[in-house]
Amino acid sequence: MNRPLVKTGQGTGRRERRSEAAFTITEVMISMAILTMVLAAIMSCHLFGLRMFELTKAKLGASDDARAAISSMVSEIRGAKLVRLGKGTLTTFTEVGLNSLQVGSAIQVYPSTNTNSFVRYFWDVSDRRLKRATNGAARAVVVASAVSNAMVFTSEDFTGKILTNNENNRVIGLNLQFYQSIGPGSYYDYYQLRTKITRRTLE
Repeated sequence: MNRPLVKTGQGTGRRERRSEAAFTITEVMISMAILTMVLAAIMSCHLFGLRMFELTKAKLGASDDARAAISSMVSEIRGAKLVRLGKGTLTTFTEVGLNSLQVGSAIQVYPSTNTNSFVRYFWDVSDRRLKRATNGAARAVVVASAVSNAMVFTSEDFTGKILTNNENNRVIGLNLQFYQSIGPGSYYDYYQLRTKITRRTLE
């Protein structure tokens, strides 16, 4: 006996379930808007990080160069037989007189008792750079750039008080204040490098 075919409606049910599982255009647009905001935030953080990296790299580079050059100066002062403090240029030097504060923009270092052989460090007012020159040199070598303070060197006692005479056991103070443009955005930054130096051998 043949039985009549009965439609179960399973195909229609599957189509309805598929239509219920799909996203509407409104949901897609909201999802895209949220994704766009997240990507924009990530890109902003990334660009900010790159900018800070450039600023830090330029600053650390300048500091490293100054420290490398200054370490050589520290070694020369420590091993010097005689040190004079005053004002100077590439070709001239004037020592600070007695009964005057021992503060100056230049220092002359004598590695031996021969006063005709010396090394001079001086702050150049024309380009605000600390430079190094030896006796008879035709040009000076830049030690540090963008130095804003003229009085770079001081002569102090063991307590840090600035002296008024040239004592044999004095301490040489070095203070470099940097003020320069850093990074691609031309941001100005200020920082300083300070140290104190004593000679190893005191007569």
